[in-house]
Amino acid sequence: MDIFNGLDLQELVATVIYVFLGTGLFGLSWVLIEWITPFSLRRELETEKNLAIAVLMGAMFIALAIIVAAVIRS
Repeated sequence: MDIFNGLDLQELVATVIYVFLGTGLFGLSWVLIEWITPFSLRRELETEKNLAIAVLMGAMFIALAIIVAAVIRS
């Protein structure tokens, strides 16, 4: 099994932990933004089809993903 020769268990565990940490941060940031805004983001996205909010939320998630990736690389 030459595929697993270069695999380090410590790196694998750290990657799994960072995946769960990043996913948790995504969820927490969504809940925080939903709580802060005076209107329902879900209603604005689903029923009102507000493109500006969709772009803003997408940009926020991309920024958070860049931060998590930078932490993983360091």
